[in-house]
Amino acid sequence: MSKIIVTGAAGFIGSHIAEVLLQQGEEVIGIDEFNDYYDPMFKRKNVAHLQCWPGFTLVEGDIQLLDWHRLLQNVDIIYHQAAQAGVRASWGQGFRAYTERNINATQVLLEAAKDAKNLKRLVYASTSSVYGDAETLPTHESIIPQPVSPYGITKLAAERMCSLYCKNFGVPVVSLRYFTVYGPRQRPDMAFHKFYKTILQDEAIPIYGDGQQTRDFTFVSDAVAANLAAATVPEAVGEIFNIGGGSRVVLAEVLDTMSEIVGKPIKKNYIEKAMGDARHTAADVTKAKQILGYQPKVSLREGLAQEWQWVKALY
Repeated sequence: MSKIIVTGAAGFIGSHIAEVLLQQGEEVIGIDEFNDYYDPMFKRKNVAHLQCWPGFTLVEGDIQLLDWHRLLQNVDIIYHQAAQAGVRASWGQGFRAYTERNINATQVLLEAAKDAKNLKRLVYASTSSVYGDAETLPTHESIIPQPVSPYGITKLAAERMCSLYCKNFGVPVVSLRYFTVYGPRQRPDMAFHKFYKTILQDEAIPIYGDGQQTRDFTFVSDAVAANLAAATVPEAVGEIFNIGGGSRVVLAEVLDTMSEIVGKPIKKNYIEKAMGDARHTAADVTKAKQILGYQPKVSLREGLAQEWQWVKALY
């Protein structure tokens, strides 16, 4: 049995990682500050069922203010999922939350991790947003990152910080660049959750731009599997991996699939393209397949159907 920390444990991906670990009999310390970037009620729901497990401890607090020396005693693995998410909200007044929660909090964690004697792995949740509008699709890890949003810049800075602590202090870091993760418990500010909620309310879905943008969508259970592999495969230390769903899809086609799943046509409302949104994303996951044995298993249709069932139950 391992002792494991999951930061952002009440969040979308963090709660799924914590749940799978608990099912495997691990001892999990979940850390979350329950901030109000989106309604904390969603986060409370995400951890409610985790708290039924005897192996789960919830620590509420800001990463920068916690007693990490005490927390990291005998901890084997850290899954660092906590972050200030959201591309569009990262401009203007809100930016400080991004520097604090993405860069400063990660530095505090790395600083503590370098003195943690038992730590075998720190898996950092990075993002495809570090690439921006990549010239090459599908995009591989050695392409020079060129973020197009302040969010992407802070996530890239934290990722680079992880590499520094790995090189200079031997902190066993692995970074995973997620490509548009979706599924049950998805944040309410994310597209599929918003779309399904809008359909339930019989309103028009707001579409940024012309609907011809493409994304590589990754179902949450595939992202979780990638994390577990990144935490155990010896060759992963010090590496960066793309984690994608294995198929690039045009948004307009996604809406057609959703329409089939919900069994009615979808009303669309085209609005101006949002600043900071990449036009296309596509992951080259060759490296993750070779080193992590990563293999996305859930098709977009199957994943969308699962998320629809969850959204219906939620509202």
